[in-house]
This record gives sequence, structure tokens and C-alpha cells, in this order.
Amino acid sequence: MRYVSPTRLKVLMMMFFSTGIMGMIIGLVIAPPQATVMITFMGVINISLGAFFVWMFLTQKPKEPDKRKKKRKDV
Repeated sequence: MRYVSPTRLKVLMMMFFSTGIMGMIIGLVIAPPQATVMITFMGVINISLGAFFVWMFLTQKPKEPDKRKKKRKDV
């Protein structure tokens, strides 16, 4: 999988967790009974995506410098 910068992953985690929590609250408290299941389900999906980005953040290997661009020391 492609390397993603840690800052970008943290922003994605915060976005998905916050919208997931907000969707769960709106779905369970504010929404009319017809839309409760759908809004709550979308909140669960957002929380799951946040968990996926946490997993990516924790298991990702550090970026190594490109060997092709390394300058030679021998003269």
C-alpha cells in the first residue's frame, strides 16, 4: 500500500470519527423514526473508516529516502 503522511492520516481519522459520532447522536436522538436506522448505520460506517485509518497509521512503515537520488561520496 502507498505511503501516506502521518499528518494526513490524523486529519482523516479525526474527520471520520467526528462525523461518525455526530451521525450516531443525530440518528439515535434527533432523527425521525423513519430515518433513524439509516443515519445510525452511516455513522457506524464512518466510525469503521476512522478505525481503518487508525490501523493504517499504526502499521505503516516509515518512509525511506529514495536510493536513486542519493549522492555518491566517492570522488
